[in-house]
Amino acid sequence: MMNFKNVFRRHFPILLLLGLFCLRAAAADTLLILGDSLSAGYRLPVAQAWPTRLAEQWRKQPGRPEVINASISGDTAAQGLARLPALLKQHQPRWVLIELGANDGLRGFPPPDLQRDLGQIITLTQQAGARPLLMQIRIPPNYGRRYTESFSAVYPRLAKQFSIPLLPFFMEQVAIKPEWMQDDSLHPNLDAQPFIANWMAERLTPLVTQKPAPH
Repeated sequence: MMNFKNVFRRHFPILLLLGLFCLRAAAADTLLILGDSLSAGYRLPVAQAWPTRLAEQWRKQPGRPEVINASISGDTAAQGLARLPALLKQHQPRWVLIELGANDGLRGFPPPDLQRDLGQIITLTQQAGARPLLMQIRIPPNYGRRYTESFSAVYPRLAKQFSIPLLPFFMEQVAIKPEWMQDDSLHPNLDAQPFIANWMAERLTPLVTQKPAPH
């Protein structure tokens, strides 16, 4: 007759490792926001920025991921790319929201360079087993029609190339309301943050409530 005590003792380390793996997988249910000042809460208290508000909102709703805001004001796509490997290793997210490119556009960087850097961010994210979510970015029209159209076209092109979701640019809903803008006419103010958090929640929830397919 099989001695279940001996079998249990023999396989306990394996069972323990499996249990720890399952707990780790559950803990990795995280959305990492890789962005610039638009998501970092430029000139605002961190607790009032839209990613913090989104995190608080989702904590009250079962099945929503933890939100890690890794946005830094002033970051270009290349700077976000340089920071990404360490962030992926530290947080092991399931999803990465890529909100980068505004600073590239405001500095007049060539769109092909932006496409290269964003493409590498997407590739690294996928190689880490996470799902990239790309946000469309647009820049003011005073940069000229040729440049602004070339810049904006980078995002749908990448979304199609990598077959990933392309989220609309929340600033298009904010910039039309002067009372929601800071005095630099570039960044949303404190009053805009609740709207952005709710607007983003509506668009992100369908994407993060389904587990991404393995790569």
